[in-house]
Amino acid sequence: MMTDADLPVWARADAFSEAGPGWGWVDRKGRRVACAGFEELAQAIVKDAGARVDLVWTPDAPGFVLPEEIPALHPALREARIRWAGWEIEEGKRQMLMFGAAFGVMLAWNGFKTGKVMASGSTGLALLLFLILGFIPWYQGRKRLKKARIWAAGEMAADAPVLRFETWLSLQKSPATRLLLGLMALVGLVQVVVEWRSPLPMATVWMAGLTKSAGAATDWWRLLTAPFLHGHWIHWLMNASALAYLGKRVEVFARWPHFAMAFAISAWIGGEASARYMKQVSVGASGGLMGLLGFLLVFESMHRRLVPESARRRLLAGVLLTAGIGVVFSHFIDNAAHAGGLIAGMVYAALVFPKSSSPHRPRTTTVDVVLGGAALGLLVCSAVLACVKMLG
Repeated sequence: MMTDADLPVWARADAFSEAGPGWGWVDRKGRRVACAGFEELAQAIVKDAGARVDLVWTPDAPGFVLPEEIPALHPALREARIRWAGWEIEEGKRQMLMFGAAFGVMLAWNGFKTGKVMASGSTGLALLLFLILGFIPWYQGRKRLKKARIWAAGEMAADAPVLRFETWLSLQKSPATRLLLGLMALVGLVQVVVEWRSPLPMATVWMAGLTKSAGAATDWWRLLTAPFLHGHWIHWLMNASALAYLGKRVEVFARWPHFAMAFAISAWIGGEASARYMKQVSVGASGGLMGLLGFLLVFESMHRRLVPESARRRLLAGVLLTAGIGVVFSHFIDNAAHAGGLIAGMVYAALVFPKSSSPHRPRTTTVDVVLGGAALGLLVCSAVLACVKMLG
């Protein structure tokens, strides 16, 4: 008989906090909302417009559980998810219309100025946003709507493990990831201020970005500062979102020292690859982020009982999507940094972590703490140096 000791931490009975008496639900900020009984709880799920009901409690459960784990709530969940999918489809349509129109206007304007139809960085960005914020959500909404309409109780219960994993992960603390996000925000703020004061466009990129000469960085320190700079606020927002998810996942399962080391090493290697294979000046944390993605692909494959199979497949889908976007928008996406960072993260995980059949997370050693602390210190110093170089 399998006990809690044989399960990964997110699958155990005590994975979530103990619940109070009666019925109720918990939103994403941890606020508890009590219900008079089952019918009121079911109605709360049906009327849940913002997909806020992550966990519920009942008189029969000692702790919080997912609504998917209670068969009696499946009809209410099905109704809610059909509505959520419909909202996602409409929002995707709206974003496709907006960014599609922007792409068309920019392309026409370039044609008017140059006399021929040609793409630019701005048109490429508009097309990228059309894909990421419009087409992909619309397509996912269509898939979810089709699935929800034919949902049977057994199929909904089968989705519970990956939903339980993602819900548990979202509730975990990740201070090292938050620190790196704070450093990115600090450098981003300094970059905005300096750009606003400077008469030259993209001045900060030349001050602290990765400029190159003869297949190498013009200054070695630019390999440290460039990952904290970004070419556009949308670029920053996309990288920050990726860091928030990938960083937390690495930090929670492999522990914070390996998060810091994997990011720092991958960002460096990604910068070296960019300097050798891409002539344009480069900025952004993509090398480090792809390193975290590559790290997770290998680490979770070697610790198969830690994470649900479907959750691991999503990581591979992320690699394939990034590669596809890189091919289509190769004229302004640094594919060399992406590839270099991805390979560095994969190699790091393969060298450091042996294959394991245990459902438990690896323990942190003293050596891990020392090296991870050094890597985290290097990242802090790199962010400060980026600010110093931009401020002159």
